[in-house]
Amino acid sequence: MRAYICLLGLVFFCLLGKGQNLPQNLGETDFVIGETIRLWSDSLGEERRINVYLPGDYDQDSLKQYPVIYLLDGGKEEDFIHISGIVQFGTFSWINMLPASIVVGIENVDRKRDFTYPSENELDQKEFPSSGQSERFIEFIEKELQPFVAASYRTAGDKTLIGQSLGGLLATEILLKKTALFEHYIIVSPSLWWDEERLLSWDMSLAKEATSIYIAVGKEGKVMERTAKTLYKKLRKEGAGKRNLFFEFLPDKTHGDALHQAVYHAFEKIYAAKKKE
Repeated sequence: MRAYICLLGLVFFCLLGKGQNLPQNLGETDFVIGETIRLWSDSLGEERRINVYLPGDYDQDSLKQYPVIYLLDGGKEEDFIHISGIVQFGTFSWINMLPASIVVGIENVDRKRDFTYPSENELDQKEFPSSGQSERFIEFIEKELQPFVAASYRTAGDKTLIGQSLGGLLATEILLKKTALFEHYIIVSPSLWWDEERLLSWDMSLAKEATSIYIAVGKEGKVMERTAKTLYKKLRKEGAGKRNLFFEFLPDKTHGDALHQAVYHAFEKIYAAKKKE
């Protein structure tokens, strides 16, 4: 009897399924938000991939030029998709937080190698055996990537760099050594503990040439919080960022989730300051 009832139930659900009128699938297309480009780098001696997001109106006006936002940790499985989403949202006409911009995400091969300068600390050397090649990576950005982007897309010359964690360390190194490569620097949770915090003793006078600098850190422990705040204080003392220098502590964020909110806030602050100029 029990088996009979189960059989009746199965027949009922089969008939119910047949009676439903599902919508007809008229076709499928890929949902694409950008393009991936493979580049050969002489500076690094290897192939590198970049992911590029173009504004929605890019193909509508062949004369219009766009600022470029360069994103470290810019792979598809890294930060490219969600940062491009912030950029798209921020450029909606009813938001108008920042101008329509191109996003160039640099996929990683070995971020420990590319984002660090040589450390004198033996533990750093032991735990990061491939580290210390940031000079070559900066050369790649300056002499290969930026010229390629300028030649391939309609760029306006206004460039932003976003780096988090070891990427924040690299962004700080570029800010202090090659400031003119970017107008705007967004530095989130920088790993300034590297090399026994020696980067904080570097000459910071060149940073005065940056148009704007935003530094943020979450609830990430005493060392991370102290060193990020120290960087801000030293830059402020130098008059860096042409008065557009910002620091933000995000108490409800950690090292793992500070980037998204920090970047949104950075765009708000940087472009609000620009509108007042």
